[in-house]
Amino acid sequence: MSAQANLPDFTLSPEEVPIVVTEVLPSERVSALKSEIATALKDRGATLIAHYYVDGDVQDLAEETGGCVADSLEMARFGRDHTAGTLVVAGVRFMGETAKILSPDKRVIMPTLEAQCSLDLGCPPDAFEAFCQANPDRTVVVYANTSARVKALSDWVVTSSVALPIVESLAARDEKILWAPDKHLGHYIQTCTGADMLLWSGACVVHEEFKAKALFDMKALYPDAGVLVHPESPAAVIDIADSVGSTSHILQAASQLPQQTFIVATDRGLFHKLRQRNPGKRFIEAPTAGDGATCRSCAHCPWMAMNELSRLAACLRDTAVMTANEIHVDPTIAERAMVPLTRMLEFQSAAAN
Repeated sequence: MSAQANLPDFTLSPEEVPIVVTEVLPSERVSALKSEIATALKDRGATLIAHYYVDGDVQDLAEETGGCVADSLEMARFGRDHTAGTLVVAGVRFMGETAKILSPDKRVIMPTLEAQCSLDLGCPPDAFEAFCQANPDRTVVVYANTSARVKALSDWVVTSSVALPIVESLAARDEKILWAPDKHLGHYIQTCTGADMLLWSGACVVHEEFKAKALFDMKALYPDAGVLVHPESPAAVIDIADSVGSTSHILQAASQLPQQTFIVATDRGLFHKLRQRNPGKRFIEAPTAGDGATCRSCAHCPWMAMNELSRLAACLRDTAVMTANEIHVDPTIAERAMVPLTRMLEFQSAAAN
């Protein structure tokens, strides 16, 4: 079963995506900001947790100061288990919310609360609640890239790394699934599992921009290159891939596959870690040009790009800015959202054992 025929398309238009010009700083300014931020983190009893898609200097600083660089769930889990009383989350807003849900007694700060996510914005809680109410016989499974309110309406929260086995287990029990918000990831999981899935109609503005025809053309230029694709990409792009998976999966595949050159269809922020871990290999951005291209993202999330060193320093420098950039989640919503998150964590733990 595919997306509901009369459900509006919630994918953001180009006009709804901000244009963000990434700051380019001289090396001495980068060093000064990193030193200032490191001191502020220590003085404030905080740890920096960064996503793979943010600026490479921010990623490096997180690891240099004892924080972490990870995907969204591992970011939240790291924060929960860390001794710091304040978590500084460099990513997008739903990541800060997830960190707060898992660590309700900790203070969660972000460099800017303007850093949103197109999948989150494309799944308005009121509209999604109406969709759920119209399909009460279905198990509600939502991707982690959603607001706390949407998570609170769900039965399961999944990441791209565990979505397949969780949906497989639900399908084995003959459960019919209502999936949100990414239609491409939902279609990929549906194709792999054969599950009865009703799909919300949303998409990531980064991954939806990758074009199959242009990717074929690039493969002709680099015939020996491997193709690594995130499952939020369109089906025609996924069909070309040598390996499909989450950000963590792509990192692992790049190290394990024999190719020395890879064309990668995911946010270019991941290239920093890909190159660090594989210094002898070459990584090329999958094309976003071609028929139907709008370049809403040009392979980099504009909201992730807002996590700049200067914003992070300004936030930690000024107590008033820190307060303004603090994440708050209604305790009732957090309690409800914790239920599907806990189900996922317990599923992962059982699978690991």
